Amino acid sequence: MNKIITIYQKEEWMAYVSRSFFYDFYHTWTFHFLENSGSPFLFVYENMEDFIAIPFLKRKIPESGFFDLSSVYGFVGPISNKNFEDLNEEFLDDCKSSLISFLFEEKIITIFSRLHPFISQNALLEKFGGVHDNGKTIVMDLAKPINVQRAKYSKVYSKIRQLKRIGYHLKEGNSIDDIKMFLSIYNENMGRLKANTTYIFTEEYLITLLNSKEYDAKLYFVINENGSPVCGTIIVFTNQLVQGHLIATKEEYRSISPAKLLVDEVSLIGRERGMRYYNLGGGLGFKEDSLYKWKLTFSNLTLNHKTWRYVVDPLAYQNIMEQYDIDNQSNIDFFPLYRSRLRTV
Repeated sequence: MNKIITIYQKEEWMAYVSRSFFYDFYHTWTFHFLENSGSPFLFVYENMEDFIAIPFLKRKIPESGFFDLSSVYGFVGPISNKNFEDLNEEFLDDCKSSLISFLFEEKIITIFSRLHPFISQNALLEKFGGVHDNGKTIVMDLAKPINVQRAKYSKVYSKIRQLKRIGYHLKEGNSIDDIKMFLSIYNENMGRLKANTTYIFTEEYLITLLNSKEYDAKLYFVINENGSPVCGTIIVFTNQLVQGHLIATKEEYRSISPAKLLVDEVSLIGRERGMRYYNLGGGLGFKEDSLYKWKLTFSNLTLNHKTWRYVVDPLAYQNIMEQYDIDNQSNIDFFPLYRSRLRTV
């Protein structure tokens, strides 16, 4: 049977996530509570002890009687109490049938979900189709000896040591003033990049994110020789996985790239805490751009980042496309295509 857990059912949402074989902080109630681009809910299919839970954001399609589903920004997709590859085919097929019935009942015509490179979600999603390659994410394997890790970026590490010699160091931020300082640096970066408003955050957002008990989130700064923060990041530790969630550097310090010291130091903290991987992420939009190449300096280990782009109701989808006068054969890498006009993905 299936059930829908809304964002107002905090304890139930948290219970399913905590019982999962593997989950990331992107799946948690807190991270969805902070989302404002749609109405978050958790679709759960359950039979005896086994379950599959999929977090979604429900959105109305303007000037229509239909809706679509998306996901929070990050690494999401379905989770389960078992490795997906260990779930039997009948259970997976029944989950598919249950979800499709729900989608038609709710007049949902498409699903767009960012997937998680550390979870074998394809055992379920291949039954639907619509899984697309979306680029790569770069990962540091913290099980490797530290000297092997640093050998990969030996030239960069020599510059890290130079920064340390003149007094640059890592410091954890714990106060409201620290949050304000990080936002100042971060918003300066976003302004320079002319970033979409979806990348702009408030003090309340960061306070809630950092204080959640569902995972362990930390704010770190690189401090210069004069005691001033020049670079900051929010790092999240969940289930032996370190995620670099947000990062920003003061404009006048970008040329010396203090973030390289930050990456090296966070990898040490991850090791101390028994973490296995440090996910650095990819380039902007998961393109192989200058940011991607910078991250690739630290590790050759890359994982595929995939998205799930599923058309539930092809006829309704085509009607919406015609309503917005969009060619269904367009080669624009955007899904669903009608959202390219609405600019809400």
